[in-house]
Amino acid sequence: MNYRHAFHAGNFADLVKHAALLQVLARLTAQTAPLTVIDTHAGRGLYDLAGVEAKKSGEADAGIARLMAAGDPPEAFATLIAAVRKLNSGGPVRRYPGSPWLIAEALRPGDRYLACELHPDEHGALRELMKARRGVQTVCADGYDAAVAQTPASGQALVLIDPPFERADDYARIVETLAAARRRNRTAAALVWLPLKDLETFDGFLRDLEDAVEAPLLVAETRMRPLTDPLKMNGCALVLMGAPADLAADLAGPLEAICGWTAGSLGQGGAGRVYAL
Repeated sequence: MNYRHAFHAGNFADLVKHAALLQVLARLTAQTAPLTVIDTHAGRGLYDLAGVEAKKSGEADAGIARLMAAGDPPEAFATLIAAVRKLNSGGPVRRYPGSPWLIAEALRPGDRYLACELHPDEHGALRELMKARRGVQTVCADGYDAAVAQTPASGQALVLIDPPFERADDYARIVETLAAARRRNRTAAALVWLPLKDLETFDGFLRDLEDAVEAPLLVAETRMRPLTDPLKMNGCALVLMGAPADLAADLAGPLEAICGWTAGSLGQGGAGRVYAL
């Protein structure tokens, strides 16, 4: 496991993932029932954009820096922009929040968040960051296994899956994890982030997920460039599984705005696309 998200924090894929995550959380926390969120690959939770890793890649400069400087970004980004401004006290963007920070900020009394991170160093930083947060538990463990074991048998649940895709079996394990989580809780929802390199891999994943899980899927693609080179990360996709029909319909517009702006403003001849399966 050599992946370090510090090189990629605040890039275009983070903008898509985190803006969408905040849209989903806003709708789930508007319900009266308590919410359980399980994050299978949480990372360290907070990233230094002035650090060596971020400066070396330059991805934050091409991502969050451009969003924060944009004159008229879509309203769907407003919550993420506000979170980044708050974290940086309204000054220059030196720190970027990972999903643990954003989720913990969105929790209500009675909600629960389980953040899983397998890398010991990353988990140590995450544990220190989250130690004073009520309703938050961090574990240094395999997030796929934890999601299966910890998804509550009933009630509102959201599983966030965002692996680095270093392992050849990540696609298969995502499908297995979501199928098992839905067997435990027939109303559990999930938000999955995936890279877009070639359509064959992505379409194969969607077919496998449809075969394994009886649940509606809302797919949001952000194509940053034409998918002509499968060795490059040409974009990213989000798959929202198991959301109630009214929630999915309500999210379609914001997701289209998020994906469309990111591809159009930060990409090279790309486009956004949202559709239901």
